[in-house]
Amino acid sequence: MSSESAAVNFSELVNKNKQTLARLKESSRLLLHRRDGEDLVLTTATRAEQERTVVSAATRMLAALARREPGSTRLLLDILPDAFPWVRFLPEADVHAFAVELVDTMRAADSVGNSASVAQLLIAWQHTAEIHSDPELLAALTKDHTEDYGPVLDPRETV
Repeated sequence: MSSESAAVNFSELVNKNKQTLARLKESSRLLLHRRDGEDLVLTTATRAEQERTVVSAATRMLAALARREPGSTRLLLDILPDAFPWVRFLPEADVHAFAVELVDTMRAADSVGNSASVAQLLIAWQHTAEIHSDPELLAALTKDHTEDYGPVLDPRETV
């Protein structure tokens, strides 16, 4: 079985369901392209549960590592640039905050079986790193704005 996804149009699943579903024997997932909506991924329940088990185990191991001796926190901070090269742009205190927040969010997400919050956290921290990577943007966003720009209109009133 290939680890890559096979891709077909959603209409192929509807019109030739047996042949299309047979492709799951050759691939771990099937990417279904839709014209009127977001693409879907089709996999077997067994494969989905296996992937969930692996992610859960990795999350628990990372959390256990992070809670151990102070040296393990240092190790976690040392490996973050390998996993997320953009952390090199973050100030040191932010790298530590990111590590703590990542582990805590992964544990919480694992407990409810929904990783959307982890994805959002990674995106937010990556955007923060992007800001720190651009000195002009960082200066513009961290500049002390003492000037009053006047009252802000209620957006519901401008509709």
